[in-house]
Amino acid sequence: MVWLKHDLAAGLSVFFVALPLCLGIALASGAPLYAGLLSGIIGGIVVSFISGSDLGVSGPAAGLTTLVAATIVSAGDYRVFLLSVLIAGAFQLLLGLLKLGTIASFFPSAVIKGMLAAIGIILVSKQIPIALGYDQPDFWNSGFLHLFSNTQILGNLAQFKLHVTAGAVIISIISLMLLISFQFPIVKKKVPLPPALIVVVIGVLVNWGFSQFAIQHSLKSTQLVNISSNLISGIVFPDLSKLFQSADIWKNGLTIGMLASLETLLCVEAIDKLDVRNRITPVNRELIAQGIGNICCGLLGAIPMTAVIVRGAANIDAGGRTKLSSFTHGLFLLLSVMLIPFILNLIPYAALSAILLITGYNLTRPKLFRNMWSLGWKQFAPFLITILVILATDLLIGVMIGLLISIYFIIQNNFKTEYRIVKTRKHITDVYHISLNSNVTFLNKVKLRNALDQIPEYSVLTIDGSNTHFIDYDILEMISAFHNKAHLKHIEMHLINIELVNVTAVH
Repeated sequence: MVWLKHDLAAGLSVFFVALPLCLGIALASGAPLYAGLLSGIIGGIVVSFISGSDLGVSGPAAGLTTLVAATIVSAGDYRVFLLSVLIAGAFQLLLGLLKLGTIASFFPSAVIKGMLAAIGIILVSKQIPIALGYDQPDFWNSGFLHLFSNTQILGNLAQFKLHVTAGAVIISIISLMLLISFQFPIVKKKVPLPPALIVVVIGVLVNWGFSQFAIQHSLKSTQLVNISSNLISGIVFPDLSKLFQSADIWKNGLTIGMLASLETLLCVEAIDKLDVRNRITPVNRELIAQGIGNICCGLLGAIPMTAVIVRGAANIDAGGRTKLSSFTHGLFLLLSVMLIPFILNLIPYAALSAILLITGYNLTRPKLFRNMWSLGWKQFAPFLITILVILATDLLIGVMIGLLISIYFIIQNNFKTEYRIVKTRKHITDVYHISLNSNVTFLNKVKLRNALDQIPEYSVLTIDGSNTHFIDYDILEMISAFHNKAHLKHIEMHLINIELVNVTAVH
């Protein structure tokens, strides 16, 4: 009864959101269009039953498009790319079995936001030529900075003259205007249908109108979705014989697995916050479900998946109650591919690119930059550096550099806060009181040693550990060594709640 009353309608609503996104994300990834649909089908039918999330919906994610596109290009063979998807799934499965679902908590928010913003910038840059009607968008798959080389934008200006069409531009403009209007609450409230579905339908109708009344603007077949009527015969499977042929296959797989896991765990956390019943998703079980799902994607020729916030939120808005709504959306995707591929093939790429342009903009909107700037330099610097390094190199290097910058600020702050020095004067003697805070580690060693070296002769020094829960052995050793030699500088030294250690050993 719950399925008929709530989950059936919710599953149908999520299907209307997921269908254009599956096609658009596959397009943005440089993968066969069926690969995006298969990913959505597996996410709905397979992952939904293994997952412990009642409201989460899995499928191809915009956040992975940059990495997937680069991996497909570097692999040189889609069958080799699928091996990386298999490895990514196995990695996620291992993370779940080892109960490492809390790994996302170790990545600072500034770095994650920077990663998503960089993905948004690249996603927008990749969709611009498609929105203009360019029907050979594969040249856009290289890194962001390569766009400005002679072999990219400058070298393809002549090609644009040949491929850009007014019809595609008109459809893109109409689609963007519709999607922007749905950003206003009053429009969203009055029109219950998913914006992506409306854009796709309008795109199909506009192109039909061109074919009937303005044939010169009608789109070419290469500017429309092209899914084989016999999908199964066109599926490409992984070349297992090349699994150990290159270390890049494994590196790419681990990178996809890590990013997909982070995106999934962040999405799960966001969906749980939206759940009015306050249900909490078991994160380790979710990683196991995603791992099995991506193993299936690798075996069946699909692009990798994650839990997706857009579909999960649509599920909640449509009144979904249980995981059957996600299963229903996957079932509708399967039926549409098997029964009505001829209708899907009427969809213009320009309409899909408009959806992804808005998706990319939402990931990197100016409001995000203003908000990060308002949080201060220690948040803005890792955020901005993560973006710049990703654009200059790749996703993994950018995230790692951003993480190192965040760690630097943590260490710098740790140096400043783990002890404080108060200087007073008693008669003619300088009195110094060093209070150690809750945790003092080897990271404080250099700064604390310099502070001790500044204590002048004929003074009184007290080191107070009353408020300290943990003092690293390195710190105790340094304090003990200074205590042993304090009399040589005529320093009267007192220790409170600090235990001296033996420093006479050779090593």
